[in-house]
Amino acid sequence: MLIEAIILGLVQGLTEFLPVSSSAHLRIVGALMPAAQDPGAAFTAITQIGTEAAVVVFFWRDIVRIIGRWFRSLAGRVPRNDPDARMGWLIIVGSIPIVVLGLLFQDQIETTFRSLWLVAAMLILFGVLLGIADMVGAKKRKLNEINIGQGAVFGFAQALALVPGVSRSGGTITAGLFMGFERAAAARYAFLLAIPAVFGSGFYQLFKSMDEPGVFSLGETALATGIAFVVGLAVIAFFMSYISRRSFLPFVIYRVALGALVMVLLATGVIAA
Repeated sequence: MLIEAIILGLVQGLTEFLPVSSSAHLRIVGALMPAAQDPGAAFTAITQIGTEAAVVVFFWRDIVRIIGRWFRSLAGRVPRNDPDARMGWLIIVGSIPIVVLGLLFQDQIETTFRSLWLVAAMLILFGVLLGIADMVGAKKRKLNEINIGQGAVFGFAQALALVPGVSRSGGTITAGLFMGFERAAAARYAFLLAIPAVFGSGFYQLFKSMDEPGVFSLGETALATGIAFVVGLAVIAFFMSYISRRSFLPFVIYRVALGALVMVLLATGVIAA
């Protein structure tokens, strides 16, 4: 299973930050491999620790500044409306929906939501929504204009990614575009917002996997996570540069085409749901 783990680590790193759903790609690629096995929700969550570590490295200065000024605002050393202190609160507010819904629907996340029919449908549906949002969104609001209500909307959009095929970045960016935010602003907040949720879910699944062996061993999962970190760091740099100049149309076309292809493969019996 070592080769499969390496491939899935590459897939995780390549797709986590693009609005195409890394969890959907892990599910699909797993079904196409010789063993034809679902890598599982635990493997997906743990390998996301690698790509989220890439976010921490890439946005290190922002993260340190936000945390520092948030704590200082609690002590009254900086104003509560300081942009970085506010961002700290916005990340906390935006993280609540995925925590609550993740706990409420934990069983479905690990079983029902991983049906490839549902994955394919979500790839198409949220691909179309991303395309519409990119066309009609005003793209004028900047990152420091996010308010608490909008932070909550971002949070619920992120929570939809509990269903493979939605895409954590894609769902959050789509919500941001509909609310009139710039592409880069929506993406930047999406990546920062994901940090608590991904690390929380990943380490929880890692703890669980100590007693509940999955498809891959801990060593294979660790290797895939390391690969995801290295590849993800390169992809996030590319993506932030790309969206500052270009639209999401290529990703929309890719999502719809992939979703349609998966439905054809399911209907013809090439892969099982």
